[in-house]
Amino acid sequence: MTGARARILVVEDERKVANAIREGLESEGYEVLVAHTGDDALAQSEKQAFDVVVLDLMLPGRNGWDVLATLRERGSQTRVLVLTASDALEDRVRGLNAGADDYLIKPFAFAEVLARIRAVLRRGRTTDGRPLIVADLQMDPSGRQVTRAGKAVDLTTREFDLLHYLLAHEGQVVSREALVHEVWKETMRSTTLDNVIDVHIARLRRKIDFEGAVKLIHTVRGVGFIVREGEP
Repeated sequence: MTGARARILVVEDERKVANAIREGLESEGYEVLVAHTGDDALAQSEKQAFDVVVLDLMLPGRNGWDVLATLRERGSQTRVLVLTASDALEDRVRGLNAGADDYLIKPFAFAEVLARIRAVLRRGRTTDGRPLIVADLQMDPSGRQVTRAGKAVDLTTREFDLLHYLLAHEGQVVSREALVHEVWKETMRSTTLDNVIDVHIARLRRKIDFEGAVKLIHTVRGVGFIVREGEP
């Protein structure tokens, strides 16, 4: 997910461990929030979408198993990296069967946490199917519908996927590399693919940023694109 600041929720009751993970991830350019209880984690996940939840299982009150189960019951597809002190095979199997995307046993090295997070991020970001709204532009990911100022916007499949990725990273600069990997699902960037991306961005602008509307899709020269209300 090069070029876009992924949002990560670290759920860990040991404050030193939580702070160490947070500081390490922030130094790598990620946006990090911390929750020390299961209830706090669920409350934060209700308020905003996260790219990854780093989830300790042994939490006071509502434990990590409950948090994971509740997230999946809500229909959340957010990537979950489980942290636990238990190395029992049955616990690892239980975690993966419960909907975890990866499993890391304590004690661990931060380098491995970082590698696991990068791996799950490569599988793509989700928004839990919640509407994405910027100014008077609204997208319903589940119904694959887009409106601007209350009027339906007709998009091709690729245009929809491109806009979805940009909206999911509202306020964040999205690089061409990120679009190559996450929208076009290609492994290598090329001049030809850059041109294709530019064509699709131009088409989106004609449909989204029509005359008289507040401009939402902006180019960050030499880097990529950003969706936000007003100039970047």
